[in-house]
This record gives sequence, structure tokens and C-alpha cells, in this order.
Amino acid sequence: MKKLVYLIIGGLLVGMGTLQAQKHLKLDLMRTIEMANDSSLAAFRAQNMYLSGYWEYRTYKANRLPSLTLNATPAQYYRDITRRYDSQQDLDIYRTQQSFYATGGLSVRQNFDLTGGTFYLQSDLGYMRNFGDNATTQFTSIPIRLGYSQSLIGYNAFKWERRIEPLKYERVKKEFIYNVEQVSEQATSFFFNLAMAQAEYDLAKENVTTSDTLYHIGEQKYKIAAISQADLLTLKLDLVNARNTLKNKESELKRAMFSLASFLNIDKNTVIELELPARPRELFIPIEKALECSRNNNPQLLELKQNILEAQREVDRTKKESRFNASLDVSVGFNQVADRLKDVYKNPLQQDLVSISVSVPLVDWGVRKGKYNMARNNLNVVEISAKQDEVSIEEEVIMTVNDFHIQQQLINSAEEALDLSIMAYDETRERFIIGKADISSLTLSLNRQQQAQQNYISALQNYWQNYYKIRRLTLFDFVSGIPLEKLFDYNGGHLIR
Repeated sequence: MKKLVYLIIGGLLVGMGTLQAQKHLKLDLMRTIEMANDSSLAAFRAQNMYLSGYWEYRTYKANRLPSLTLNATPAQYYRDITRRYDSQQDLDIYRTQQSFYATGGLSVRQNFDLTGGTFYLQSDLGYMRNFGDNATTQFTSIPIRLGYSQSLIGYNAFKWERRIEPLKYERVKKEFIYNVEQVSEQATSFFFNLAMAQAEYDLAKENVTTSDTLYHIGEQKYKIAAISQADLLTLKLDLVNARNTLKNKESELKRAMFSLASFLNIDKNTVIELELPARPRELFIPIEKALECSRNNNPQLLELKQNILEAQREVDRTKKESRFNASLDVSVGFNQVADRLKDVYKNPLQQDLVSISVSVPLVDWGVRKGKYNMARNNLNVVEISAKQDEVSIEEEVIMTVNDFHIQQQLINSAEEALDLSIMAYDETRERFIIGKADISSLTLSLNRQQQAQQNYISALQNYWQNYYKIRRLTLFDFVSGIPLEKLFDYNGGHLIR
């Protein structure tokens, strides 16, 4: 007996601890979306995708600035046996060689986008020490050398980067907002899934209470022969089915609540209570305005432009690589050599360099021509695909705007239908209690009320999902009348509203 008491007390303590561990959270739609954009894993993914593109663009900008590089070989020691020619003996002999080298230099480089060449400025200092019978020490220097090198008729990568990289970053910025609005869509879906599960659970619980009351009323009527045994059994069956339905709806409610908590990245045991949004105000979105915003802002369309530019770049590259190539390297500067460090910078001699190199493909069995034809055909495919995708995006914008306008009308009618179904059910239940309505009419009236409740929540869900989908496709806030990019700060990837 004591064991049983201890088990009961232990169970109560565990139950109380579980209740205390559960957190309660009350959410409306706007708060749910705000939390999703702040703490959900989907929001973190969108922000890190943006940061990746942001630093890629920063790298591109940095490559357009002068770069300073230190090149140094602090110590290089050789000790080996090498073959040398002895002129006195007129034969080759092996000699031991032992030497030490050290070099260092600074170079400044600046890319020139217009021609694809590179300016450079260099300064070098070297030290050499030979050991052995003829020990010598020498220093060599290039105090300054200014030069320029470029491919004369070859592929200019800098020119294409200047066209593509800014477009890529613009796409990355707008793709960031696009993904944020997609998170809002997902949050809306999870919110209304839970709202539907909560409404169905409440209806099922109410249905159990009503069925239990009606069954007890039926028992009293059966005793006075006001209803038949078949009607009484039907009422009992309704009560059993209502209890089973309640258990199923409770399970669905827990699953929907767990899904929303997981999406919001909060404690999975949190008990979430939702507040349905009120009927939204009328909002008319002109289709032409939505299409214009989509053409200007949609990152998918910017990606299509980027794909075309990249395909054109590949055509240009393969076309110029299929011809002969020539490069130029010109520099002017000074150099000197001396036995002592203090003399290595005295009276430097002028150092000039002019180099022209040519590479001419003679026989490659059509490899270069094949690559060029492949790149050109790929450009045609990319351009055609871009046109098809552009048409598909415009169709999606038009259909979403039309659905949005239709949903506004459906919300009004769904709300009216819900009010009527509640009044009809209450009236039918009262008439059943006084014996003026049969069980079939009561069951039909209850089913209509449940269906009206589901239709109303579905209408709200479709309205808000279409609303955020329009924002995602156009990156424009039609309520305030401003582009969404004005609501964000891109510096360092910080998202502010």
C-alpha cells in the first residue's frame, strides 16, 4: 500500500514538473512572421547566403584597387657537386659548389579594366655569397621598375567582371529580400495549419460536450417513448464518434504546434495559443503595377540576365582563344650590382624591357572551333530559356494577383457563412431538445458549422499567403507603396525593418 502511495505521489510530482517546464506563448500572425524572420533556421540560411554574395562582391571591388605584395626568399643555401668546363685543361671536371642567397622585394599592381592589362611597380634587393677558394659577396638591386603588361587581342576578363559582378550583387541583395518574404510565406502556412488544427480541436471538444448532453436528453426521451431505440443508439454512436474524433484532433493539434515551434526555432514543448487575424481591409493591386515591379525587382529575372551575360562571356572567350594570341610586356627602371650594400644604390643603370610574344595555333583538329560553336549554341539555349522563364514568372504574378482579389471576396462570404451556420446549429439544437427536429437535421447542421469554420480559416490562409507571395514576386509593399529594399540595410548583412 505504501508503495502505491509513493508511486502516486511521484507521478504527481513528475506531472507538476512537466507542467512547469512547458512554456505558454500567445501569437498573432504578424508576431509569428517577425519571430520567423528573426530566429528561424530558414532566416539564418537566407542571411548567410546573402553574406556569401556580399563578400564575393567585396572581393571583386578589392581586386579593382592597387595591391601591395612582399615577395621574399630570406634564405636559400646550396651545397652540391656540379660539372664545370676547365679551359686550361680543355675538359669538363666536377667541382664542389657552396652558396647562399637571399632576396626580397615589394610590388604594387593595378588592374586596368578598359584594356584588360596590368600596371606594376617593383623594387627588389638581392644578396649572394659564394664559399670556397673564390669566395665572393655581391648585392644586386632594382630600386624601381615601372611596367605594363597585357594581352593584345586576347580575352579581357576584367571587362566582363565589370559587367557581371555588379549585376550579381544586385541579384544577391534582392534574393535576400525574396528569401525573407518566402520565410514569411512559410510562417503563414505553419500559423494557419495550427489555427485550423486548433479550431477543429475546439469544435471536436464542443461536439463531445453537445453529444453527451444530447445523449442524456435522449435517454430521458426514450424513457417516455418520445424517441425510438434506434434514435437513442444513434445518439450514443454520435457520442462515441465524437470522443474518437477529439482524440485524433488532439494528436493533430500537437503535431501542428510542434511543427510551428520547430520552424520558429523555439522550445518544442511550448504551448502556443493563436489569435486569428481580423478581416483584412480591401486592397486593390493593379496587375500592370505588379508586373512592372516584378520586372524591376524579381531576382529570378536578374539571374536570367546574369546567365545571358555569362554565356556571352564564354562565347567571347572561346572566340578569341580560337585565334592567335599576342601579349605585350613593357617596363623601364634601374638596376645595379655591387660588392657592398651601401654601393648597390649608387649610380644605378637604366633597365629597359620590351617583350612581345605570339602564340599561333597551327593544328588542333578543330578543338578550339568546337568549343566556340558549343559556347554559341549554349548562348542560344540560355536566351530561349530566359524568355520562357520570363513568361512563366509574369503568368505567376498575374494569377497570384487575381487569386488575391478573389480571396478578398471569399473571406467576406466565408465569414457570413460561418455566422449563419452557428445560428442555424444553435436553432436546430434547441428545436431538437424540444422535439421539433430529428437527429439527421442536427447532424447535418453540425457538419455545416464545422465546414464553414474550415472554409473561413482556409480563406484567411489563402489571402495572406497570396499577399506575401505577391510581395515575394514583386519585392514591393503595396500597402505602404514603397519597394521592400528600402526596408533593409545591406551593410554587413544586417537585416532591419
